[in-house]
Amino acid sequence: MTKLSVVIPALNEEKGIEDIVSRVRGIDIALRETGVDGLEILVVDDGSTDHTAEVASAVEGVQVLRHSENRGYGAALKTGFFRATGDMLGFLDADGTYPPEHFPQLCKPILDGAEMVIGSRMSGAQSSMPFVRRLGNRFFAELLTLVGRQRVSDSASGMRVFSRSVLERILPLPDGLNLTPVMSTRAIHEGVIMVEVPIPYGERIGPSKLSAFRDGSVFLQSIVWTVLMYNPARILGLLGMVGVGISIVVGLGIVYARLTGITHLGPIGVAAVFGALVAVVTGISLFALGTTFNYLVTLFYKQPVRQGVFGRPLLKVPLDRHFGWMGLAGILLGLGLSVASLAMGLRGWDIARLWLYLLVSAMTILVGLQLSTYWILVRVLDELSQREILVAQESTAVGPV
Repeated sequence: MTKLSVVIPALNEEKGIEDIVSRVRGIDIALRETGVDGLEILVVDDGSTDHTAEVASAVEGVQVLRHSENRGYGAALKTGFFRATGDMLGFLDADGTYPPEHFPQLCKPILDGAEMVIGSRMSGAQSSMPFVRRLGNRFFAELLTLVGRQRVSDSASGMRVFSRSVLERILPLPDGLNLTPVMSTRAIHEGVIMVEVPIPYGERIGPSKLSAFRDGSVFLQSIVWTVLMYNPARILGLLGMVGVGISIVVGLGIVYARLTGITHLGPIGVAAVFGALVAVVTGISLFALGTTFNYLVTLFYKQPVRQGVFGRPLLKVPLDRHFGWMGLAGILLGLGLSVASLAMGLRGWDIARLWLYLLVSAMTILVGLQLSTYWILVRVLDELSQREILVAQESTAVGPV
């Protein structure tokens, strides 16, 4: 027997809770036609100060769970998840914005092999979402698509169905409204098979509890922080590449200026040079730090190292394996440039003509030392990450005595 447990978190929703619960009860026949034999409805009253719990309890077949105080949207959902008995867990808001009539459509992909199905409000179905929220949801979806390397149209949808076995893989989840983007981010990085199904989105009953700016900033922080827990190189590497890119643009600008006869830098030019040097050192540091963190994550999760910023190696040999010779080359290049600058100074060159060369040589040496240091650290972490595998191989190779 396949059962769907629908969890409905509710906070002061006495005006709309009866309608939404009755609509969920009404999908029973459609669920059976889809192949889902049972339906369980759990309303989690998250410390309401009105009659939400009483109204929901009056509806036949509804189980009401109560928090003595308000603990948050995510906390209410988790209470329902842990008390639910179904093979599939689903949830939607109590404000009437999500259509429970679409639950059979969300269950079908699960029966066909998917592990999580998201009701997407951004896939072309009719939507009454305010413009600011639509813009914010589009931004978060694109961000998650970028850092997760999987196309997502709605990262924060509050209507989903997923297999019970998925719950353990995506925990822990936050107690607040940011549960949904964190759930999406964790599911992608845990390899959960996700499918999106377009759903309409309506106007809520009563005033909204969502603050576009406050909750939007929490969503952004939650997505970035969760990605850092799985693949630090994705975030830090992208930031590092931005820093290196800035320095390359400035460097090309200086070369162009020199080729067009400009031999002296003004205040803006000097500031750009210093900014570029800071950007390249910071960028390389962030890139190398992200790679190093990936090995630490590997040790924690005991999984293969996630390769690179783009989720797949661009080189036959991962870039971190090149840190050693790149660092040595940087040190030698910096030392050579500094010796050449010293020689030119001894031959009478004015410091005004040499300061840029000396500055670049110092930065090149520092970058080389950084890369060399990270190469040593990454190699140690790589050995540690392979230790259990190597021990197992040696144990099986010994054979009977």
